[in-house]
Amino acid sequence: MGESEQIRVGIVGASGYGGVQLVRLLSEHPFAQITYLGGRSSAGKTYNDIYPHLTVSLVVEAVDIDQMANRCDVVFLSLPNGIACTLAPELLNRGCKVLDLSADYRFADLKTYQAWYGGDRTDSDTSQKAIYGLPELFPDTVLAATLVGCPGCYPTASLLAIAPLLKQGLAQPDSIIIDAKSGTSGGGRQTKEHLLLAEADNSLAAYGVAKHRHTPEIEQICSQLAGREVIVQFTPHLVPMVRGILSTVYANLRDPGLVREDLHTIYSAFYRRSPWITVMPTGTYPQTKWAWGTNRCYLGVEVDARTGRVIVMSAIDNLMKGQAAQAVQCFNLMNGLDEQVGLPFQSVYP
Repeated sequence: MGESEQIRVGIVGASGYGGVQLVRLLSEHPFAQITYLGGRSSAGKTYNDIYPHLTVSLVVEAVDIDQMANRCDVVFLSLPNGIACTLAPELLNRGCKVLDLSADYRFADLKTYQAWYGGDRTDSDTSQKAIYGLPELFPDTVLAATLVGCPGCYPTASLLAIAPLLKQGLAQPDSIIIDAKSGTSGGGRQTKEHLLLAEADNSLAAYGVAKHRHTPEIEQICSQLAGREVIVQFTPHLVPMVRGILSTVYANLRDPGLVREDLHTIYSAFYRRSPWITVMPTGTYPQTKWAWGTNRCYLGVEVDARTGRVIVMSAIDNLMKGQAAQAVQCFNLMNGLDEQVGLPFQSVYP
């Protein structure tokens, strides 16, 4: 596309935590023009009445496929699971590119989706067109995509930590354990008792143990990377902070003679063309605050010679690299732009 061209963008679910990140990023994107904001509970409200700190004066409209198709080239769907699949097929038929931030288009097999998320699906043909939107692992398919299923926040942090281990055959695929911790914004903007300040503050708790919905998503991509079925042990935790995910991955090394300097070299080479990934110097471990407000992922690698295990730590902002900013990264690639355009590199600190 030419530098003077503007891509007309619609955002559905604009008032949620993912939606507001999209609005903030795309309102400042040099090649994007927001032409449609859609919502249900917020329909009829001016956007800067909902979020006074943002200078976006568009009115949030009722969800209308005709309006989206007529006024948008690309539509971001930032909606609860089970809704995007009712909108995406028609939007694609009408010539729009679609990026879905829910789980609806993350799975190659709809039976897996239905087993973990429930609901009836009649869009199997559309689902087959969906590309898993993790650009560091699948850049070429994202480039050619018209429908992207954007990864979940936990899978993003975990898979970026795991990918070199499986792709390079460094770890035993059946030994992977993921211990992940997320801030409260991962639960969305709706009122939920366990996310109240009085409930979540000064506390740390696991949830979804042995049954979290992100497990099959992680396993699907791990299996693809390893070329065989991979089952992982995944346990998420809620920590009393607003933003961020720290995912710590443990795996048994195939070669117990590898040291952390070897792993650091391998990880640095694996992500050498990935500007959003920073592999920390040996002995330095990532913190979630470093990633706040950015699309960056920080990786730290350690080897425990005593146990023969590799330990990889991955820190991201769950609302950015784990959600909206990664969607914009995919948007850039889908439209022939540099993947870094319109995305902030520097975090807010402290």
